[in-house]
Amino acid sequence: MIFYNLKQSSLLSVLLLTTILCPAANAQDQDPGPLPTHVTDNASVMDLPDALPRKASKRVETLLAKMTLEEKLGQLNQVPGGRSKTLNSKLTPDELNRVRAGRVGSYLHVAGAQPLRELQRVATEESRLKIPLLFALDVVHGYRTIFPVPIAIASSWEPEQWERTARVSAIEAGNSGVHWTFAPMVDVTRDPRWGRVVEGAGEDTYLGSIMAAAQVRGYQGDDLTRAGTIMATTKHVGAYGAPLGGRDYGSAEISERALHEVYLPPFYAATKAGTGSFMTAFNDVGGQPTTANADMVDGLVRGQWGFDGMLVSDWNAVAELINHGIAGSRADAGALAISAGVDMDMTSLVYADDLAKALAVNPKLIGHIDNAVRNILTAKERLGLFDNPMAYHDVAAEAALIQSAEHRQAARQVAQRSIVLLKNQGNILPLSASPQKIAVIGGMATDTLSQLGSWRARGNKDEVISLLDGIKAGAPAGSTISYAIGAQPRSDDLSGIAAAVETAKTSDVVLLVIGEDFDHSGEARSRSSLAMPDSQIALAKAVMDTGKPVIVLLTGGRPLAVPELAERADAILMTWLLGNEAGPAAADIVFGRAVPGGKLPIAFPRTTGAVPYSYSEYPAGRPADPDPVKDSNRFKDLPITQLYPFGHGLSYGDVKIGDLKVSSNILNPGGSIDISVTLTNLGTQSGEETPQLYLRDVVSRQAQPKMILRGFKRLSLTPGESRTVTFTLIPEQLSYYGKGGKWIAEPGRFDIMIGASAQDIRARSSFTLTKPVTGTIPAGAITTKVTVK
Repeated sequence: MIFYNLKQSSLLSVLLLTTILCPAANAQDQDPGPLPTHVTDNASVMDLPDALPRKASKRVETLLAKMTLEEKLGQLNQVPGGRSKTLNSKLTPDELNRVRAGRVGSYLHVAGAQPLRELQRVATEESRLKIPLLFALDVVHGYRTIFPVPIAIASSWEPEQWERTARVSAIEAGNSGVHWTFAPMVDVTRDPRWGRVVEGAGEDTYLGSIMAAAQVRGYQGDDLTRAGTIMATTKHVGAYGAPLGGRDYGSAEISERALHEVYLPPFYAATKAGTGSFMTAFNDVGGQPTTANADMVDGLVRGQWGFDGMLVSDWNAVAELINHGIAGSRADAGALAISAGVDMDMTSLVYADDLAKALAVNPKLIGHIDNAVRNILTAKERLGLFDNPMAYHDVAAEAALIQSAEHRQAARQVAQRSIVLLKNQGNILPLSASPQKIAVIGGMATDTLSQLGSWRARGNKDEVISLLDGIKAGAPAGSTISYAIGAQPRSDDLSGIAAAVETAKTSDVVLLVIGEDFDHSGEARSRSSLAMPDSQIALAKAVMDTGKPVIVLLTGGRPLAVPELAERADAILMTWLLGNEAGPAAADIVFGRAVPGGKLPIAFPRTTGAVPYSYSEYPAGRPADPDPVKDSNRFKDLPITQLYPFGHGLSYGDVKIGDLKVSSNILNPGGSIDISVTLTNLGTQSGEETPQLYLRDVVSRQAQPKMILRGFKRLSLTPGESRTVTFTLIPEQLSYYGKGGKWIAEPGRFDIMIGASAQDIRARSSFTLTKPVTGTIPAGAITTKVTVK
């Protein structure tokens, strides 16, 4: 979300007098330019869908019957109580009067048990209807205890890590006055140029669906009235992760089939996990902005999927329907959004200030307004706010739980599980337990702010343990640790490289900490190149030229094209941005106290020109051939493989994937099939592996992906240990989105592949689906049953 700097006073008058957007106020300040000043009503707003009849609880219906139009519109209005960097800064005395008048339903960018208590008291004691407020904050990967960035946690390939992260986040935030988080972000993306790749689970639908459901469970638990829970917002429904060229907010020009097979299943998975709310995407799909897409929001999400929660726009997105060119005025924009099913307007004040004008022209909008109020009041009821509005304002509990030892330990363990070992030539890692001279080189080694990533809530860089400090504390006794900055990612100053080279020369081994900082990825941070900053490339080359063993700790929030590192470094650890416990977690892996086992949730390309890309693309009539002389679906100047493919990640030990066993060579409708494989650690160290189940529909009326992920399980094995994992599939998981919106699995042969990555297939078999199967559930959102013995 882009956050606009609305003035502390006269918020309503400012927006009534101007349509110029104010400067962005989040960590990624951007000015998208002026809104058009059209005032002619769009005739299409008279041709809006009728509101679907809905009913809520007796309490909600009774309140709704008592409300004036102004009070109803107030409930639909979310205003900023601060900025992302300065929470609560807009909570002036004027805001108390707005609350008393019932002209606000929710505040965002607010936090703290005590600061928010007075606002809630005024709402529940001094307003006419005593309706509680909703307090919201972007608690994305931690509240005060900050965990790794989302793309890193997805690299764990363990939904348990996401559930654990979300649960700790909810405990801290929920005891600090926050009811509602704008997470999880479940947008699938195949283009790492898109800045918000850092916030999601990568390129795969199935992995993304598993991680989406885990986050919802973590934030919400099984009862939103219980302490330590907050309402999740699954975002950004639509195809926000597919903008043209990876440019944030851009149009998604994708097929209907791709929309339903690739981009929407994680949202369905979140629905079935019980997400309390959704947020619409900023962008359009084929020219239809999601904020005004009634077919998607009310038709699909609410109608077909059965979602019964509330739905909020993204920041200022209702007003930005004018920029999209589908609304001629703010009143038009409000009418389009409310009739599409968007219940709450985040910050644009269109519903509060202009929706009454649209209602005067089109009276049937009252049905949509009433439904939106029902959804918002029901969300407040499910959170227990009508019965106990002060439950989230326990100052003592807040103080006791924030940054507790238990939470810090959880952050360290999740960070360990999120690191991906990309290369380990000669098994240089883990480093010996003997004393040695270790050079730590690179500005990112001490950058604690970047380890917090984007959307850091109340994270404090002073509470982050840097990579350098973690290495110093974790090195074997008697070791000597020397440090040189070398070069910073955001500086052209290369004068420190010479000193870094001298430091490297006097060491036994170099830990080279390079990459991108937190501001190279995130919202409005799309970039045209996936190469490291020039300063980091120069530093890496100089250090590797010394001939010393070099272990790269690669930092950042997105895949990078690093072919020279892949060729020359002795080992590469993708450490992402790891949160409060970055240093200890990285040291645990480097010195062997923990075993790496992360896997990439999105491929690392050889060069920027190779994206967008996905392992699950269609094969084409001339499939990619390794021989560049042949005319095939490839770049002539690159191998047909990725530098590091989807699912790639090494470990210690020597874990082998054995032969594949299938319970039957046929699968009947209504039946299931078991696919088993045994893993054995033949090494002398503990190791990890994540067997990945891929399928291919060999012959179909519509072209099918070369392979699709349908199961995985991360396993830890001690030396000599064997474990067998079994995946149980049902026919509906074989289906694709066909004509008429039906999910169809055609009879025929399906190939089975078990691999350590999408490019490293270790075992193969096949089975035959005997008869066609149709369904209504997105195939990529159906969870495969996994058992381990």
